[in-house]
Amino acid sequence: MDALYKNIHQDVIDRCKLGERNAQFQLYKMYYKSMYNTSLRIVGNDTEAEDIMQEAFLSAFKKIDTYSGQVSFGAWLKKIVVNRSLDYLKKRKVHFEELDERTADEMETPMMETRELNLEKLKQAIMQLPEGYRVVLSLYLLEGYDHDEISEILHISNSSSRSQLLRAKNKLREYLQKDEVYSMN
Repeated sequence: MDALYKNIHQDVIDRCKLGERNAQFQLYKMYYKSMYNTSLRIVGNDTEAEDIMQEAFLSAFKKIDTYSGQVSFGAWLKKIVVNRSLDYLKKRKVHFEELDERTADEMETPMMETRELNLEKLKQAIMQLPEGYRVVLSLYLLEGYDHDEISEILHISNSSSRSQLLRAKNKLREYLQKDEVYSMN
């Protein structure tokens, strides 16, 4: 099967496939920060995110021969990082609450008006969310997965994914309202 995606760093990837340590380090330097941030958004813990990222790179280097170029290398690596992060949360037994559609609709809060958005306060508020909420919010808003993909990844129903996202948004608004980052219309 021919590669569909032409990587700008294909030469480095090819050298990694040959087991060259310098190429592995070079690839690591290119992707470590974004992969760390991806894991951190899911697990919410600096130390754990660092460990997960390291394990994901080790796994990627062991399985680099399976990378076929059907997607960008970054997307392939990100999937490994996301899966490792979710495995970590499963070990901690993150609980996802099930809601029906009618209950979820009733929970929707009015839109809020943005004041000056402080990125650090937003990050802190996201990290305060319960894990189930934070994971779904991160996968949906930050990683770009849709509810069907999230429900498949997390082994939850589509409506559960939607309700987790809705509750996460409402809880996030509540946190940000306390810090006066957002206010009601």
